[in-house]
Amino acid sequence: MLIIRGGIPLAGNVRLAGAKNASLPIMAASIAVSGLSQLRRVPHLADVSTLTQVLESLGAVVTRDLSTGELAISPPHATTGIADYDLVRRMRASVCVLGPLLARWGKAVVSLPGGCNIGHRPIDLHLKGLVALGARIRIERGYVHAEATRLHGAEIYLGGPFGSTVTGTANIMTAASLARGMTRISAAACEPEIVDLGNYLNAAGARITGHGTPVIEIEGVDELHGVEHEVIPDRIEAGTMMIAAAATCGDVFIEDAQPRHLSAVIDILRQIGVSIEPSSTNDGRMGLHISGAAHLNPADCTALPYPGVPTDLQAQLTALLCLVPGISVITDKVFPDRFMHVPELLRMGAQIRREGASAIIAGPAHLSGTNVMASDLRASAALVIAALAAEGESVIRRVYHLDRGYEKHDEKLRQLGAQIQRTTDHPEALPDSLRMTGESSMEQHKVQEIPGRFTQPIQNPLAKPHFLSDGYAIARPMVSQSDDSSGPVADL
Repeated sequence: MLIIRGGIPLAGNVRLAGAKNASLPIMAASIAVSGLSQLRRVPHLADVSTLTQVLESLGAVVTRDLSTGELAISPPHATTGIADYDLVRRMRASVCVLGPLLARWGKAVVSLPGGCNIGHRPIDLHLKGLVALGARIRIERGYVHAEATRLHGAEIYLGGPFGSTVTGTANIMTAASLARGMTRISAAACEPEIVDLGNYLNAAGARITGHGTPVIEIEGVDELHGVEHEVIPDRIEAGTMMIAAAATCGDVFIEDAQPRHLSAVIDILRQIGVSIEPSSTNDGRMGLHISGAAHLNPADCTALPYPGVPTDLQAQLTALLCLVPGISVITDKVFPDRFMHVPELLRMGAQIRREGASAIIAGPAHLSGTNVMASDLRASAALVIAALAAEGESVIRRVYHLDRGYEKHDEKLRQLGAQIQRTTDHPEALPDSLRMTGESSMEQHKVQEIPGRFTQPIQNPLAKPHFLSDGYAIARPMVSQSDDSSGPVADL
């Protein structure tokens, strides 16, 4: 668990790791390559370790240097083509081995994926695309069984009810690289991570054009050869650090942050009142300089497919907007149920009401440190941001979620001045400030009466959010309970 003492502005320089959401599909695609793939700037994450185990179970040889972030993958000379449930259930991105296995070996058996609790995410678009390429597919006992003598080019539409599919685009694009003829993917995902995968495959001998646009064209080749490739910086880590700096009124330079990957995030943060400027270090490293402001503005923000505000930053933005005076609304049109962080923010003193795919936030909330529980990767980052801005000490449990997608996140925050400690989750490690020992604790912690703290009048009469229920918002939070805590899925 993490123990965080809040109220300290972040200050200093921090360097981004390589993008998790680019590294994973590139690693999966490596088994379609005949030679050695040498990847640089691969982050040291739990998800990378999980996919490494998946690749090794398929017969690949994976070696890595943790000090440099270099990772080398030798593809299997023969494979059973079975990606087992015990590995795939840990992370949704594991399904990205389906297309490469099928294209290279003509057969694949891959468990249906698992991952974070952020909503329902079927892989029907993956399967639809592979069937269009000529695969024969059946689902049996929780496994996808796919076969094909040789894939062939096709016209494929990958649009879904909430936009395109990033992992589906990666799967189809890799498989089509070894198909016979021309493939055209319409409504393809446009994320920078898809561009990075396309650049990796092209360096290996693929013929892909249009990656980064809604229409990707792939002319199939007979073989892909070994390649060296450097993974792009992680734009989600960059956005998380930007929001943390804003929430703490800090002053932070984020090395290697790419403004072209973050245009929507930069725009919404500037609307809120955060200062963001391109800058460079003395040795010429480019990045973004973030300065928090004492007075922030409410905002209406919607998470959309790229180039919109990423759904992977929705939870972090929610934490920031809790600190902003007035009424803010944040809507997630990619994963409408991705609000598992809201009940934990309420525990810290936030005033939030769920309405379908939106959260209505009344601020500024006086966040106070308490015990909270991370439910998924990006929710854990949101709770860290809230704890950094809160008064007193907070304890965040289940931080293994955080380790799935952020490389040494607590260490980087300590470099910026945060008081954050990682320790084993056991009762003895709980800070004294969070030990409630009876009536004396009321005076010790200066707890305000609930009606006095939670009944500020709402200044915007048109919004009428009605946060309170009989004056006791903390006892009866009006938050939707429709989130399925047992659902599948991860953020990739």
